[in-house]
Amino acid sequence: MPTIDLTHIQHLYRTHRDDLARVREHMRHHHTTTPGPHPHDIEAEITYLLLRAHTPAHTVQIGTGHGTTTTWILHALNDNGTGHLHSFDTHDHATHHVPAHLAHHRWTHTQGDPRTHHLPPHTDHLSLHPAQGNWFTRWYLNHLLSTLPPHTPTSVHGVFHHAHTPPYTEGALVLTWLTNHTTSFFTASAARSPHTHRALCDLKTELGLDTPIHPARHNPTIYFRLPPHPRRSHTTHHLATSQPT
Repeated sequence: MPTIDLTHIQHLYRTHRDDLARVREHMRHHHTTTPGPHPHDIEAEITYLLLRAHTPAHTVQIGTGHGTTTTWILHALNDNGTGHLHSFDTHDHATHHVPAHLAHHRWTHTQGDPRTHHLPPHTDHLSLHPAQGNWFTRWYLNHLLSTLPPHTPTSVHGVFHHAHTPPYTEGALVLTWLTNHTTSFFTASAARSPHTHRALCDLKTELGLDTPIHPARHNPTIYFRLPPHPRRSHTTHHLATSQPT
């Protein structure tokens, strides 16, 4: 099972270059008809590429916004020719913007609190878009991740808007959890990993994939594989509950 690192991501860019170029053109049009915010091109492309490589049967996405990342995910599953996306959000905005030809038979959207709805019995890939605050981060760190298989590819959006995460933020809680579980992560954030970001920009230029789709300023997503037997983190819990009110 390959490590999610720069070498692996560069390999995936080269392997899936033609399919990615086609999807980028579709997403260029999608961006003009779908409200933001939109993910940065590189983090959206990495999401697509990891799904192409992993070919998951069941992908879970918590937090859909207006469906841009959802559409990228569905493109990957469609190009794989297999897989189903299970999305959860307290709103249904995404259902108005995800293309029907991608959603048909491949997408189940559940409107409501994911804590009170059943996730699929098997989750092979997890995409988290935390926007509900620290209480939600504590829930998925302490209760959701421990139920998933070891090495499940996971992404968390919104971590590295800056080089370091401020204390008591959702990103800080996630990074503390990863540290407690001695689990490394990958990010192409220009703020956190400028050399990685530059290397991918150079590769995209070489491959003819450098024309921007959406001029987003940040690409703060982190990617990692779940450790074996995740446990409840007392340090994470302490940091979360001792935040200023």
